[in-house]
Amino acid sequence: MRRSDATRNRVAEAGDLWFLGAVILLAGLGVVFVYSASSYNAEVQYGDALYFFRKQLVGLVLGLVAMAGIAFLDYRKLAKLGLPALILSLALLALVFLPGLGKTSYGATRWIALGPVTIQPSEIAKYGFVLFTARYFAKEPARMRTLVGVLPVLGAGAAICVLIMLEPNMSVTMCVGAIMIGMIFLAGVSKKALAAICVPVIFLVPVLIVMEPYRLQRLSAFVNPWASPKEEGYQLIQSLYALANGRFFGTGLFRSRQKYRFLPFSESDFILAVIAEETGYFGVILLFALIGFIIWRGFRIANRCDNFYGYMLASGIVLAFAVQSALNALVVSGCIPPTGLPLPLVSAGNTSLIVTMAGMGLVYNVSRHNGRK
Repeated sequence: MRRSDATRNRVAEAGDLWFLGAVILLAGLGVVFVYSASSYNAEVQYGDALYFFRKQLVGLVLGLVAMAGIAFLDYRKLAKLGLPALILSLALLALVFLPGLGKTSYGATRWIALGPVTIQPSEIAKYGFVLFTARYFAKEPARMRTLVGVLPVLGAGAAICVLIMLEPNMSVTMCVGAIMIGMIFLAGVSKKALAAICVPVIFLVPVLIVMEPYRLQRLSAFVNPWASPKEEGYQLIQSLYALANGRFFGTGLFRSRQKYRFLPFSESDFILAVIAEETGYFGVILLFALIGFIIWRGFRIANRCDNFYGYMLASGIVLAFAVQSALNALVVSGCIPPTGLPLPLVSAGNTSLIVTMAGMGLVYNVSRHNGRK
């Protein structure tokens, strides 16, 4: 073996350590911010200020184990799991509707309760869909040249979206829909086929909003939150208060005011508002610089992959992370109607944290094989 080949192989075996380090750093920061955002609420609700912190720390440890386990497999062997991953995702989404198994909170049934442990299948389904789509296009790349060839991917995405919508969970439905269209675009589908897919989806969104009265109320609150400051507009107003209170440099870590039960879901869906209040404009800029760095390195890994399956797999996982991060930021800042969607790797929620870290482990896995002879 030539010296250059040996050097290339050593670099490939190490993988993209910058990407890996950035993911672990963001997840670690998430544990700190979860403690800050949840300590008072946890003390009042559970009599333990460390309640959410401990759960997030356990999720981080399990996520690191999942990352380590997946990072050193041969990701190409996972191709055969594409269809089983889709079937498992659909089965888990259907199980939430079984009496005694599904857990309902705030009028939505989105979790499977197994004793003290709860699982959110929609978080798993996003990555199950990515596994299926990557395998489907990689097996016969010619499929993406026609609209008919894309129909199985559209059918799989639509099935997942319908089950998530029934929970109901409009935010994750939009996230899965965006991932579906994004992966079809990344696969290289023709412009005409892509337009034929996107136009009906765009017209479908307002129909879905009109179908449920609570969505219309949220849309009204988004347009003018001050029209119902104690009802539908309350959460957005409190989020905007937090953003304004942070100014440029923030109130200081652990010194948020809105977390004192003014801002609902301060440790989960709206944790970004607490981060903005405590670290200010510059803190949020640094946070999203880290998120942007992860996204850039992730797509860079995908672009350098020497096989189409690895490219689609890494692209889909990074795309899911990017879409969810963007939607969460838009909701918290009042740019789109309020909806429940966690900030990946940061918000409280073990299912999201563990599954996202496992997905990032797969992206790192792809980087370890890039350029290897």
